Parts: sequence; C-alpha cells; structure tokens
Amino acid sequence: MKIALFIPCYVDQFYPAIGTAAAHVLRRLGHEVSYPEGQTCCGQPAYNSGFHDEARRVARRFLPHFRDAEAVVAPSGSCAAMVKVFYRELLEGPDAEDAADLAHRTWELSDFLVTRLGVTDVGARFPATVTFHDGCHGLRELHIREQPRALLASVRELTLVEMGEARSCCGFGGAFAVKFPAISTAMAQVKCTSAAETQAEYIVSNDPSCMMQMQGYLDKQHMPVRTIHLAEILAAQ
Repeated sequence: MKIALFIPCYVDQFYPAIGTAAAHVLRRLGHEVSYPEGQTCCGQPAYNSGFHDEARRVARRFLPHFRDAEAVVAPSGSCAAMVKVFYRELLEGPDAEDAADLAHRTWELSDFLVTRLGVTDVGARFPATVTFHDGCHGLRELHIREQPRALLASVRELTLVEMGEARSCCGFGGAFAVKFPAISTAMAQVKCTSAAETQAEYIVSNDPSCMMQMQGYLDKQHMPVRTIHLAEILAAQ
C-alpha cells in the first residue's frame, strides 16, 4: 500500500524520532512509505483558538499534498482528528468534497495498524513495564482505546499496567495550557501521579503534545517515569 506520513508539528520540531519510528514500522510490514515535503501544520492550533478563517486557509494549503496516497497515517490522535473530523466542519463548497475524501483515507497510527490492516503483532520487543495514556482527541473523537493496547499486548517482554486515570486529560489542550497554566498543571499532576502509582517505567502515548506536557511535569517533580510514543515501542526490536 502507498502510505503518506502526515507528520504533526510537534513531531517535526521536537520529536523527529517518532516520525522515523512510524515509517520504520510501516516499512517493516511491507508498505511503501513517503513523506510529502510540502505538508504544513494542519491548522489545529488556530481552529482550537477560534481563528477559523486562518485555520481554513491552512487546511486548503494542506489538502493537495495528500491526494495521491492510498492512506495517510499520522502518529498523533489529535492531528489525525483535526483532518478526519474537523476538516469536514471547517471546509465548505468544493473543498468539502476534498476534505471528506481525505478524512476517509486518514488514520492515526494504531488505528491504521489494527482496524485498517488487522495487525497487532509488528515484531517488536521492549523489555519494560509501561502504562498507557489515552489522549483526548484519539479517545473521544476517533474512539481509539483498544487498538494501542492490542499492539502493546503483542510486544515481547513488555508488561502493561493500567493506571486509574488513563482516560483523564493530561492538561495540555494546546492553547489551554498557556491560557490556564494553573489548571493545566493540576491536571498534569493527577495524570502523572496516577501513572507513577503503577510503578511503570514509561507512560506510553499516541500524542507527542501529551508527551511533552507529562514529561515537563515529571521532570519538574523529579519523578523517574519517562514518556515514550507508541511508535517508538513498536519500532524497537
């Protein structure tokens, strides 16, 4: 299958290894993976902040770069949700048809592997104890919950321990963390404390923005837990 990687801004700017890991996993499964170099931000920050005209311009710039791919795969639940769900609300007229077509072909990585391909074992090995964080957009907009857990269950030498606050927001929320830092920090405290109680070595996430939020809190509190993206675990052998 011809797969185009949709690389979100946080991956591009802060976590490029996540994009490399996602490409590695997909190629290991025998797929042709490309990176459309003209892609930009999907427009989610502007959209979530209420700047819909600005987000619409970004979305129109984004659409053409993925027209030829059989599937568009993103290692981010929130950015996949922007394209898969919110583009259809944002764009009108002829752009709406392109948005609907792209939405049909766009997948978050774990959902693509499990739901679209029917794959749970990608040949990974990761000897560690982990707990999983359900990102808000992936869980609530894309209904992704069992898919990453099915993948983790097939990783050799990995132990998954569920935390009590797995479905709670980490407190990032894009501009929310900037506008309401005290609330954001309190939410991160609840999430990270719950994760630490499992005695896991890693918090696994499908969203790099959630990783940044949680790791920032963990570092400031000198907590030993580390964050890691699901793609990085699946790429490990």
